[in-house]
Amino acid sequence: MSGGVDSSVAAALLVGEGHDVVGATLKLWGGPSDSGCCSVADVDDARRVAQQLGIDHHVFNLTEEFDRHVVAPYVRAHVQGRTPNPCIECNRAIKFDRLLERSARLGFDALATGHHARVTGEGPGPRRLRRGADAAKDQSYVLSMLGQAELARVLFPVGEMTKADVRGHAAGLGLRTAAKPDSQDVCFIGSARGREGFLADRVELHPAEVIDGRGETVGTVDAVELVTLGQRRGMGHGSDGGRHYVVAVDVPARRVTVGSAAEAVITSVVLPRASVTWVDRALRDGDRAVAQVSAHGRPAACVVAQAEDGLVVRFDAPQRPVAPGQTVALYDVGDPDTVVGAGIAA
Repeated sequence: MSGGVDSSVAAALLVGEGHDVVGATLKLWGGPSDSGCCSVADVDDARRVAQQLGIDHHVFNLTEEFDRHVVAPYVRAHVQGRTPNPCIECNRAIKFDRLLERSARLGFDALATGHHARVTGEGPGPRRLRRGADAAKDQSYVLSMLGQAELARVLFPVGEMTKADVRGHAAGLGLRTAAKPDSQDVCFIGSARGREGFLADRVELHPAEVIDGRGETVGTVDAVELVTLGQRRGMGHGSDGGRHYVVAVDVPARRVTVGSAAEAVITSVVLPRASVTWVDRALRDGDRAVAQVSAHGRPAACVVAQAEDGLVVRFDAPQRPVAPGQTVALYDVGDPDTVVGAGIAA
């Protein structure tokens, strides 16, 4: 229970179905935050909702694990010129690893969350991870690393509901979180100083020159570690008036290369073998799939191939660059609502 409306309603639905439910809130971030889901107010909201539902509520302190598996890799990735996704890593290492393991150790049959996604399949057969019923709130992308071991023991009670239905249900029960706004940002990054301020407190940030395809200097950036592949904000315009897009980032050389929109495209992306996970069975050479490269990105048709350096995803049509460190989720071409696997772009 994060203190938001989705997890509040997830708990309420399970209580209504007669399950023995215990609320658990994670204390993950020990530093200042005003934009995520780890504040004292959020913990208090979760506790109050648990009281309203008549269930026990516990707070689990996983700050050390969160720092080791989410925050530290986030900082390291920026130093390396990569674009990390801390929410996915939190799901991978904390919510569906440490918390799932703890729930089993405490004797519970399942872990339920407020994610907008669906798990189908029962009995000894395989589980399927599918998009949430509300396309605008679908969170299957950030859960795309889950496999059979996790899916057999997780529940997503609001996955069949729209966000409006969730809020309506919460309001009908009089839950204090019914009208609470959704969390929008990374929970450990404050809105006042943002990503730059957070990283500047932990690593040295370096200015860099911005060059075009001819090698001519066309500008500068204050911190090369904050630039991401495909970025257009702050990159200026070319001589033809068209916007510049980042086509390469070289952190050691303190150099950012920009090009036109036509130059800032890719036709394939490599997912290193160690980063690839499958929900059930692996795709084979030549299998078709649908790729999604951000939480609410537009799905793109593709073909996959096994290569020496990992899984190669070849797009049917040119796509905006996929920044190194970003997750590429793969969906079933015959049922684009069903996740088949995921990997992290090299």
